[in-house]
Amino acid sequence: MTARRWTRPRIALALSVALLITLDLSVKAWAAQALAGGGTVGLHVIDLRLVFNSGMAFGLGDILPAWVILALTGLVTAGLAVLIWRTANSATLPVRIGLAAVLSGASANLLDRAADGAVTDYLHTGWFPTFNLADVFITTGAAALVMALWRSTEPPGATESGLRE
Repeated sequence: MTARRWTRPRIALALSVALLITLDLSVKAWAAQALAGGGTVGLHVIDLRLVFNSGMAFGLGDILPAWVILALTGLVTAGLAVLIWRTANSATLPVRIGLAAVLSGASANLLDRAADGAVTDYLHTGWFPTFNLADVFITTGAAALVMALWRSTEPPGATESGLRE
């Protein structure tokens, strides 16, 4: 029964995820409006260029129907949300931060895709596929998780008794 309670770590994660989703969707809305003319804005290291990605990561699967991609990404995002909910109380702060970042990015891209079947991308390097802030959240969150779990001495999700929840 205690696994269903709203505890401080779960509340903090939920608020963090909501904040990051709002930030990403706001920047996507701005990019869709400001970059609608089709041009590129150079910012030295990175350019702003509007692209709508109907596929998954790196445009893979762009020939699949939109509902298939939406269903697949929805299932993965829901599974991640369940994992985070179940491990929030026992995970270390770095793990919670990494999980919140990954869930935020996945959720923001899922919500963006649900609106019109494509994800709004606007960060362009010239040598890498165009991406967005949610993709940055996913990548940095995954890197934080790898580093946090690599440095941990106890397996993720382990309790004091050595059993998993």
